[in-house]
Amino acid sequence: MRFYAERPTRFLLQIVVDVLVVAWVWLCVDVASTAREVLLRLQTPANTLSGAGDGIRGVFDEAARTAGELPLVGEDLARALGAGTGAGDSIATAGRDLAGTVGTIASGTAIGIVVLGALPVVLTWLPLRLRYARSAASAAQVRGVDTDLLALRAITNRPVRRLLRVSPDPAAAWRRDDREAVQALAALELRALGLRAPHRTPD
Repeated sequence: MRFYAERPTRFLLQIVVDVLVVAWVWLCVDVASTAREVLLRLQTPANTLSGAGDGIRGVFDEAARTAGELPLVGEDLARALGAGTGAGDSIATAGRDLAGTVGTIASGTAIGIVVLGALPVVLTWLPLRLRYARSAASAAQVRGVDTDLLALRAITNRPVRRLLRVSPDPAAAWRRDDREAVQALAALELRALGLRAPHRTPD
């Protein structure tokens, strides 16, 4: 496939468009990454809460173990302190859940920015570039061999006003094999694709 034109103007335009598309995709990815990092900072309070819960659980665990060694009331006191251990677990779990939720939101936001910002541009640009590459490659392949086919493609693809500049009746000129008109139509098709005219005409 031929991804770039031979004529300087079309070639430079294609380069500029490609660079702009790549720059836009890079910008979307960069914005998405920055947004994710900003949102992930919201995990700090959640991690603090989780750490506090773990600390509370540890304190109550130690207190329950110590109280369990006391005579008479030790077992009951240890059981009462165990409720504090459960509360610490609940706080730690809530902190971890909140941190996980924030992480999910951050990742989803980043993906959403890329999908909504970059994907429509890529899905518009890429098919156009591939279609051009196929058309330009096939035209370049036959330009020195079959100007009739290029002329027919011009009649099929190019605006009528441009065809009329070549001949008052381009289709009739092609059918009667008017070589001058056929050559002009082939050149029109090649110019539209940013390609140079053939160096020689077929016999």
